[in-house]
Amino acid sequence: MIVKIAAFTDEALIEKLRAMLMGLEWRDGRETAGAVASQVKRNLQAIMNDEAGRALRAELEPLIANNRVVRAAARPRRISPLMVSKTKDEGHYGAHVDNALMGKGANRLRTDLSFTLFLGNADDYEGGELVIHTAGMTQSVKGDWGQLVIYPSTSIHEVKPVTRGERIVCVGWIESLIADPTQRELLFDLENLRTSLRAKMDHQSPELLTLDKSMANLVRMWGQP
Repeated sequence: MIVKIAAFTDEALIEKLRAMLMGLEWRDGRETAGAVASQVKRNLQAIMNDEAGRALRAELEPLIANNRVVRAAARPRRISPLMVSKTKDEGHYGAHVDNALMGKGANRLRTDLSFTLFLGNADDYEGGELVIHTAGMTQSVKGDWGQLVIYPSTSIHEVKPVTRGERIVCVGWIESLIADPTQRELLFDLENLRTSLRAKMDHQSPELLTLDKSMANLVRMWGQP
């Protein structure tokens, strides 16, 4: 399941984030890639543990973690520390699969879902498409400021060469409470159904109460807290 949403659209917030991006320092992106991925990665990675990086991370994290659609689609148990990358001058990220486990010690997580949050407009650059290869389908994605795409970490994916301008995005990974993607998609469908029915029916109606109960019991059955 690939989900694309608007995480934020507020122009004042976009201007604030644009100014914060100007204060970042950058390093070779291969330093943060695994042994295989580093062979096909050609971009810049923002330093996120200095003052500017920490401030940007603190601004972006709640926009993702508290988003209603992210919570419904991903059922996050944990979200990795955010990374910000810049790609330009024919930079790219060749076809690869994300590591199944990331982090160390108590911060170690299983990568069920990957996400890309766009920190710029699609017409700011040429090329740079995020291409996601899933069974029987290839999807190409470019987004504007604040658009977020969530996709299976199990997929082969790549970023095509940027031939003009700069592509700046925030990326990260989610370990879900629901490890099975089919179960996660079923719960997402039911959540969307519940939202639709709540706009039409009394929240205490027998139908909605039964749906609430069934969803809660499915999470109990499948959840891995």
